[in-house]
Amino acid sequence: MEVSKTGKNLEFVIALSFILLGVVFRIIPHIPNFTPIAAMALFGGVYFSKKTAFVLPIVVMFISDMFLGFYEPKIMAAVYGSFILCVILGFRLKKNKKWHTILASSFLTAFIFFFFTNLAVFAFTPWYAKTLSGLLQCYLMALPFFKNSLLGDIFYTAVFFGAYELAKVWTDKKFKLQPNYHTTNYI
Repeated sequence: MEVSKTGKNLEFVIALSFILLGVVFRIIPHIPNFTPIAAMALFGGVYFSKKTAFVLPIVVMFISDMFLGFYEPKIMAAVYGSFILCVILGFRLKKNKKWHTILASSFLTAFIFFFFTNLAVFAFTPWYAKTLSGLLQCYLMALPFFKNSLLGDIFYTAVFFGAYELAKVWTDKKFKLQPNYHTTNYI
């Protein structure tokens, strides 16, 4: 399906806004892991072209990491990769976009990030014994961050999806209520 020029422009404006917001929200002092990146990735998977959806979270993370500092490449790959998985989840959500599937997907984005990033921390740092006990300790120590990720993902997902859907309803009503005086029907 061909996307109109207006649709591409809107996608560009929203994506650029997300990049600016994402970078700022990662750089300014905030509750650890309470950021909009996973929600942006999920939203992008639902509403953006594939190219924009995949590029968006990577650009946000890379630009903000230039300010915050880069870290262990294998862990960075897990972090960036988890957001790519959130985009893919958004592609799947597109087919069944209801409030409860959006909410469930926001839970899943937090779980995806928690599972893969902490598995990478366990596997690629010397912080935990390479045993089942060490793995469990790694995940246990990360639970407060998981709570923040979960709350942030739910909050930002509700804001992004809610604002977008409300804007669609508002613009549909606004433009449907206005008569079109420029066309005539001679038939």
